[in-house]
Amino acid sequence: MATQRAQGVTTSEMHEAAGVQMPVAARVDSPLDEAKADDFSENIAQAIGIPAAEMSSNVRSAMVRLLDELERLRLELGETRSRIEYLERLADQDALAPVANRRAFMRELGRSIAYSARHDVPSAVVYFDLNKMKQINDRFGHARGDAALLHVANTLLKRVRNSDLIGRLGGDEFGLIMPNSDETGAMAKAARIVEEICTTPIMAEGRPVVIDGEHIFISVSYGVHSFVAGDDATSALAKADKAMYVHKRRGAAAA
Repeated sequence: MATQRAQGVTTSEMHEAAGVQMPVAARVDSPLDEAKADDFSENIAQAIGIPAAEMSSNVRSAMVRLLDELERLRLELGETRSRIEYLERLADQDALAPVANRRAFMRELGRSIAYSARHDVPSAVVYFDLNKMKQINDRFGHARGDAALLHVANTLLKRVRNSDLIGRLGGDEFGLIMPNSDETGAMAKAARIVEEICTTPIMAEGRPVVIDGEHIFISVSYGVHSFVAGDDATSALAKADKAMYVHKRRGAAAA
């Protein structure tokens, strides 16, 4: 999935950030120019073994009309394919953040598990959960809550590899698939990402959000699961989720 690399994206930028752009309609109302039509006529005449000079004007005109219609159909087919690709990308994208939605994430997680097992390479999934999101929504409003979600998504997008995949799993939960990464490496990477998320103020429209003269910060809990034999997408994510709750409880106990 193409990704946005700057914090504080606006809603209008999200489709562009994720590589989701509405295709520009191809022009399908322009007939073949006369020179091209003549070239096509010559080629077809040679193919069917009739010299072009011996073809009547009516046959040549009918051939030009046929070729013109074929060109129109070719352009329309290209436009249709572009729209299908656009809709497919849109179907995989989260409604708010420029990352994959849960359906697309689970599909790719299953593929990653299968690849890891087939080629015997370590891979992992990370489960992120934003702490106390309800308090942020209740105290600062849902617009600020959305800004917090985008802050997390954009930080993830900046810090992961092109081979990694980020998805929004629910209201305040994100997942990260890390191919070719063992549990130790995934844990270290997740810790660095969470550290940046927690120490950087929430951004909106490219600027830190300030309420009553203070910046807003968000804390995040995370859990990591390295794929093992017998995993599928559902069980692997559930194990990462369970590890996340262990981390969350430890954080609450230390607070």
